[in-house]
Amino acid sequence: MNQNGGFSFALDPLELETWQAEMQDIVRETNGRAAPFEVLSGTETRYRLPFVGPDVVGSIYSPLDGHVNALRLFRALHTGMKKRNVDYRAGHAVERIEPVRDGFRLIGPNGTLVAQRIVLAAGLDNSRLAEMVGLHAPMKRSKGQILVTEKCAPFFDYTSATLRQTDEGGVMIGDSEETHTAAQATNQDISAVLANRAVRTFPVLGDLNIVRSWTGLRVKPLDGLPIYEQSASHPGAFIAVCHSGVTLAANHALVVAPQIAAGALSHGLAAFGSQRFHASQTA
Repeated sequence: MNQNGGFSFALDPLELETWQAEMQDIVRETNGRAAPFEVLSGTETRYRLPFVGPDVVGSIYSPLDGHVNALRLFRALHTGMKKRNVDYRAGHAVERIEPVRDGFRLIGPNGTLVAQRIVLAAGLDNSRLAEMVGLHAPMKRSKGQILVTEKCAPFFDYTSATLRQTDEGGVMIGDSEETHTAAQATNQDISAVLANRAVRTFPVLGDLNIVRSWTGLRVKPLDGLPIYEQSASHPGAFIAVCHSGVTLAANHALVVAPQIAAGALSHGLAAFGSQRFHASQTA
């Protein structure tokens, strides 16, 4: 894990002003409890990060940001599950959930399971499963695209929303969103934009080869905010759906999961219930 902080790089003054206004909104909406941040000029950014290019007019920096190697984390999670005797069943689809007297019956092509308490954390499939236990999880299409470079010498020991270098040397580039397409193929026009912004931010990237490119659909609720809720009609059935599960991992592990284990969500999570969608539709 690397938690040296994170930067958001602006390539024009309006972009920097917009981000600064968004951060100030967060400070106001959280009554001053937002994460600390600094607004840096282009010169100040290059002083901290010598490899940043001249097109960067400024940045937003927060010392609390960090990142992990996703593949190493994935392996660590599975290692941890084995040590705790978690019965992990990959590829076991759930076709139906039937509430029963002492819990729930999960039915799928691989058989049936009965559990006293369930957590719907099935990503995009939560929309289908939620209705079976009286929950609601409206999702929106959000296709993202990523570029990955060949490995190179370290030059960026921080993280960014659009660019980060792993401990193995490869650089991940990407922050695109397509909402009106079902195509799973990469869009070369978007790849060109991603690459252009990356090279303008760090010119050293212009000498590297792209070795992988892929797309995927984000697990994104309709309004972009997480949904955490226990079913009112079927107590014991919980739902957790959000983007990004990686960004919110600390909240899930330290706040949400203990509450689910205890059998009830706190009032502090009430704002993330699905009732907000019903309120917006009737407003």
